[in-house]
Amino acid sequence: MYPVLIATVTVAVIGFVMGMLLITVGKKFKVEVDEKQLAVREYLPGNNCGGCGYAGCDAMAAAIAKGEAPVNGCPVGGAPVAEKISQVMGVSADAQEKQVAFVKCAGTCEHTSQQSNYIGIHDCAAAVSSGLSPWACDYGCLGLGTCEKACPFGAIHVVNGVAVVDRSLCKACGKCVSACPKHLIELIPDKASYAVRCSSKDRGPAVKKNCDIGCIGCKLCVKQCEHEAITVENNIAHIDYEKCVGCGKCAEKCPAKAIVMR
Repeated sequence: MYPVLIATVTVAVIGFVMGMLLITVGKKFKVEVDEKQLAVREYLPGNNCGGCGYAGCDAMAAAIAKGEAPVNGCPVGGAPVAEKISQVMGVSADAQEKQVAFVKCAGTCEHTSQQSNYIGIHDCAAAVSSGLSPWACDYGCLGLGTCEKACPFGAIHVVNGVAVVDRSLCKACGKCVSACPKHLIELIPDKASYAVRCSSKDRGPAVKKNCDIGCIGCKLCVKQCEHEAITVENNIAHIDYEKCVGCGKCAEKCPAKAIVMR
């Protein structure tokens, strides 16, 4: 009887002492969490995609609470989330223009040709590291789906050898932009009416030889634009979306049909 009682008392005393120690240590090392940070975190979507430039939603919430990041810094949440966070922070949420990923390549199997066989890891970065160029155009999409695997929203898929973005699913997190070793993907305004679907920096004759739908740098688009919204640099056309009004004259006159309506 007594051994059992002694053991019970001993366990109780040890438990009490350990509990007191845990309480003491907990108070000493307690990390104060900003209430605003918790409120901001509640409104962030929780995808932890990194599109905001931070490691995840927790880090983003902490930065917003400290005033180190804008209230509209989450590309996934967009304007609705920015509005809620702005109310928590007591600041105005500036209108954030919705963006979407766009692949600057139209070199599908019908428009370009294969010049070598790549046998290796099914990954664009690995193919680029190998030094091989499976397709005739050195600037084109490899179609091995590195961007597709990087997208946390299932918004990009390889179709007929070229990556294609589903605008309805894209959250403009930028994961595909960072993943593409060819730098073929960029974020553009979702409202943009036209875009240049080519990245080749070759001169006209070489472009036509490698891809029949590539930009040849002829500058006809530049001459047609009345708003100076399009320029040609390094033999490739570029659209300034702040100036573009979506009239479509550049696309109408493009002989290669490299400027496409979205």
